[in-house]
Amino acid sequence: MKEKIRVGYVGCGRRGYGIVKHNLADMDDVEIVMICDLCEASLERMRALLEEKGRPTPKMTTDYREVISNPDIDAVFFMTGWSGRPQMAMEAMRAGKYTAIEVGCADDLQECFDLVRTYEETGVPVMMLENCCYGRREMMALRLVREGLFGDVVHCTGGYHHDLREEDLFRAPKGEEYPHYRLGYYKTRNYENYPTHELGPISKILRINRGNRMVKLASFASKSAGLKEYAARVFGKDSPEANTEYAQGDIVTTLITCADGSTVLLNLDTTLPRAYYSRNFSVRETLGMSSEEGHVVFFDGMPHKIRDNEAEMYEKYDHPLHAEYVSKGVKIGHGGIDWLVCRAFIESVKAGTNTPIDAYDTAAWLAVGPLSEQSVKAGGAPVDFPDFTNGKWMNREPVVRGKYCLDEIVVDDSISVE
Repeated sequence: MKEKIRVGYVGCGRRGYGIVKHNLADMDDVEIVMICDLCEASLERMRALLEEKGRPTPKMTTDYREVISNPDIDAVFFMTGWSGRPQMAMEAMRAGKYTAIEVGCADDLQECFDLVRTYEETGVPVMMLENCCYGRREMMALRLVREGLFGDVVHCTGGYHHDLREEDLFRAPKGEEYPHYRLGYYKTRNYENYPTHELGPISKILRINRGNRMVKLASFASKSAGLKEYAARVFGKDSPEANTEYAQGDIVTTLITCADGSTVLLNLDTTLPRAYYSRNFSVRETLGMSSEEGHVVFFDGMPHKIRDNEAEMYEKYDHPLHAEYVSKGVKIGHGGIDWLVCRAFIESVKAGTNTPIDAYDTAAWLAVGPLSEQSVKAGGAPVDFPDFTNGKWMNREPVVRGKYCLDEIVVDDSISVE
């Protein structure tokens, strides 16, 4: 068991900076020894943050290859934009570095197959940092399912319902003169581009890659109207922004069928006005349901109009990881889940074990993007979902048991959430 993990950090923009500021820089067993970004201002801002936090001054570079070739580094975080991230991750894995990547989707299916092949050839773990897998609501649902209190899972829903027009798509990051990199994708591609916030937790609940797998996917996209209307109103009807053709449909609906007969419904909704952010998480079972809508956990036999009973349910069925976390004080960062997903990765590196979100999970979740694009182009025709485990999903190796495990409910007092 390593006492301290030496980290290389690639991508110092808004998300990368926030993860360091609120999480990694406050972990005593983590030292960020090298940071990388193409933007010198972002590098300097990160360096100043680490010094302000009383941490050692990191080496700085604009070339990520210098990070992965550094022999002093145990693990690398890739917090860059979507494009090229899987390729950088594979290079780090070949260099023997534990690898963490930010959420998103792959540019094409080949990246997913290559990622799995790299893991199988090197044995070096890679983990998508899907923080929503550690959401309190999602982890309580996982417990209810694993303990058999909900019966047989039939259907799950999830989505990314987040108005990004001002917040991301048309706003330049700090210190940069161009819009957010996501806007380029919205101009040229039409697909489910951000599936993992709820597909991640749902996959764990459904035992995807461990006794179950996704077999078919069909995606349907609405017309694209929201961005042009918003741009005309904000920038003027004669502006370049208002006269750009945006390929991305405003609402994308994706249906996934699984080997065990269960189904998953995902929605992407990021370019129309919204009253509130939602991940639309729900799990429907033969004996009950858990739903973000209504903030309710419902067991068959309860009054049908029951709502807002999550606080009561947490008292009874909170996941042990969250029970401890809440008692010790939730950290900043998306309700504390950023801290938990980072701790899950760091604890795996320290112990030299596989990660709770492994290479097969990461590849399957990344694959939803290109598969969705294929289906949308074919008018919603179903496409086959690849089996990245090559049949191993039916008989996988035992899970790594620990408090951050996402496959089983494990109580482990030897490791703190702090």
